[in-house]
Amino acid sequence: MDFNKQVDQLQDRIEELRTSVAAAAKENHEQLKKRIDQAQADTDRTLAEANQQANAAAEKVQSSWEQSRSEAQARLDAFKAKAKHRAGQVDADFAASDADLAEADAYAAIDYADWAVENARVAILDAIDARVTADEKSAALV
Repeated sequence: MDFNKQVDQLQDRIEELRTSVAAAAKENHEQLKKRIDQAQADTDRTLAEANQQANAAAEKVQSSWEQSRSEAQARLDAFKAKAKHRAGQVDADFAASDADLAEADAYAAIDYADWAVENARVAILDAIDARVTADEKSAALV
């Protein structure tokens, strides 16, 4: 298994995120709305792709994947609902408070992503160790 390729792809996505965040900080509401819609579409696509990949290995990790996917989908649904709700608000004080909550959600999502990366690291190391152990046991039989 080539975990390095997947880790490199994840790093590339983080760089894309960094660039996107920097560009978004300079945009107006309409531009941000388009960016959010695109990000939601990308997230939906990524979740669908991840679901397809997970289904291929479903027998091995079904319960863990379903829980993670469910949590990710719930977070996405909550973000979508908040974004739709935010669009209808006109009160500046409420908008500022809503912005604070949205920023807190963003920090929570970053923390979740950090947890996911750490969880992936442990899973990768465990997979490598399992393969090494299996190879050693096979070599001992020969």
